[in-house]
Amino acid sequence: MTILPRLLGRTDAATKPTATAETGSTAFRDKSAVQKTTESCASVAASAETGATDIKSVPAHVAIIMDGNGRWANARGLPRVKGHHRGVEAVRRTVKAASDLGIRYLTIYSFSSENWRRPAAEVAELMGLLKLFIRRDLGDLIRNGVRVRIIGDREGLPVDIAALLDEAEERTAANEGLTLTVAFNYGGRDEIMRAARTLAHKAVAGEIDPEAITEEILCAHLDTADFPDPDLLIRTSGEQRLSNFLLWQAAYAELVFLPIYWPDFDRSALEAAIEEFRHRERRFGSLGAAAQGRTG
Repeated sequence: MTILPRLLGRTDAATKPTATAETGSTAFRDKSAVQKTTESCASVAASAETGATDIKSVPAHVAIIMDGNGRWANARGLPRVKGHHRGVEAVRRTVKAASDLGIRYLTIYSFSSENWRRPAAEVAELMGLLKLFIRRDLGDLIRNGVRVRIIGDREGLPVDIAALLDEAEERTAANEGLTLTVAFNYGGRDEIMRAARTLAHKAVAGEIDPEAITEEILCAHLDTADFPDPDLLIRTSGEQRLSNFLLWQAAYAELVFLPIYWPDFDRSALEAAIEEFRHRERRFGSLGAAAQGRTG
């Protein structure tokens, strides 16, 4: 039995440098870095071999598509920017809730590579909110042991934005609590393309045999190489699509679509999504326990 329907009762229900590896006879520059990243990339395969994840557990990695800020504002007759401001408050609540619930990795879709197509005034406002969030919240994140990671293409970003992103990563690098990954100027297709391009350059330079490229090696060149794939992917606003978010990594994620706009997301909404996750049977392409019982 799922508890997601209780959310329908809400009034706002919505109708770094990459590591290198060693393959074959081709030597790579940093074996230890690649071993670490390929081990992370192999986590799904290992899960498939050892059986489904304990459905009573809290997902280790939760990813969220934070959708509906503008519609939240429109429903109240407010400017879209007010929805983005309230969305930042929802981020603060969610980071605290994720940490309290024992989630190890939280990845949020902050600004996609396609969002540059929005009106210039709205893009400028979003950049300003990012700056404000980092300046105002970085101290709290450090005190609470949160490690900040940024994924996405940083080439061509405004100098002040790039500097703030670097600062957030550097000042929280030693923290060992929740890893908060912010997808900024990020697109899943772009990420895969950048990884493929890097491998193509290595192949041309004779640093890698193209025939030796595996899923693990490609994964080790993605932005997310050093942390596990998401177990649970949540999207707010009632929309049911990935929108170019973590296309490679979400292959075996459980998808939960919530009928509320992002500014209304809170701990209870996160707990509802986790409860739904606990009722899923994760098979990773193999037979589930019920099917095995019927064929055994």
